[in-house]
Amino acid sequence: MASGHRLLLENARQVVLVCAGGERFLAGGAGRSLAVLEGASLVVGTDGFIKAIGPADAIQRQFSEETFEERIDCSGKCILPGLVDAHTHPVWAGERVHEFAMKLAGATYMDIHQAGGGINFTVERTRQASEEELFRSFRQRLQCMARTGTTLVECKSGYGLDLDTELKMLRVIERARRELDIGISATYCGAHSVPKGKTATEAADDIINNHLPRLKELGRKGEIHVDNIDVFCEKGVFDLDCTRRILQCGKDTGLQINFHGDELHPMKAAELGAELGAQAISHLEEVSDEGIIAMATARCSAVLLPTTAYMLRLKQPRARKMLDEGVIVALGSDFNPNAYCFSMPMVMHLACVNMRMSMPEALAAATINAAYALGKSHTHGSLEVGKQGDLIVINASRWEHLIYQFGGHHELIEYVIAKGKVIYKK
Repeated sequence: MASGHRLLLENARQVVLVCAGGERFLAGGAGRSLAVLEGASLVVGTDGFIKAIGPADAIQRQFSEETFEERIDCSGKCILPGLVDAHTHPVWAGERVHEFAMKLAGATYMDIHQAGGGINFTVERTRQASEEELFRSFRQRLQCMARTGTTLVECKSGYGLDLDTELKMLRVIERARRELDIGISATYCGAHSVPKGKTATEAADDIINNHLPRLKELGRKGEIHVDNIDVFCEKGVFDLDCTRRILQCGKDTGLQINFHGDELHPMKAAELGAELGAQAISHLEEVSDEGIIAMATARCSAVLLPTTAYMLRLKQPRARKMLDEGVIVALGSDFNPNAYCFSMPMVMHLACVNMRMSMPEALAAATINAAYALGKSHTHGSLEVGKQGDLIVINASRWEHLIYQFGGHHELIEYVIAKGKVIYKK
């Protein structure tokens, strides 16, 4: 095929570019209105990158002689960038549906954690599971995410806590990265909890002296590719000092800092992240005003998780304050056995209703800003020439339906496309 074009999407009612000027993120007033084209078409090349976007008649003239592997008529429909889920824990074994009943009856997250449930329960089950079992369930979860419009997802380890199981989880993530069409950003989260029989300091020493050097070696050999380092910085888990040591060591190893902070207690994690040059900090339900300003200044993104606050009945993160101070706000599903949600459209809806974000702010947070949180906004997160052809087609006259219709994404989403290839068709 000499002409070399993979996909033509024609005559869309709306094409939501999100950005039109190569912006790496949208913060402050920039997130209030997004770049949208009416009556437009889009071309993806065989290399998986966007070749052209513009008025339907102009694209038709420009490509009249070309052949395409696939053409999709998008009359009356909307094209949006593929959604980016900036925070998930998708590799684990063992259901925790019984804990949801406990939480509904009034048990707190820490009550369950201290009774041997929570992360500890999942760690036991994940240690026992084979690599193949973990891969099968992980692949199925990624397929569920793709059907809700996610084309790039951050995936954490962290249910091993010992080197062998953490490596088993990272191998599963690496296999998915190579074999599946959905984009993956891999995160080492060995400091997700303090393992039984160790103090936080001993666990931190083990990570610094054993885990990280081993990851570096496997990375050098090309066996496992890890992008980010994460620590659960929390009272009774890893304190500020242990967190600092682990994150700095990860950064020295070449990993981006992207960690859990200020979730259940104010810990000054935001200030620490800004100081260390973190790419992203997640949760931030208890962040201080000073922490918010420090993050805005350092261009450290805030990955907010409205599903978690909703399911755990925590207070919602102060998204409006962060947006008004100029923080780069991103969204994630926090998919895990404790907060079971695959759907970024539902996350965006909750962000609008419970965190008072506007629909344009929520879409920017689930596209360009979530890509920024993963250090990938130069290639992902908006529909611009030269970027990867990851997009979704929805059967609606306006793009806002994807957020407005709570739980309606299954009916709305007709195509999910990664690198110009249809990975889900309704």
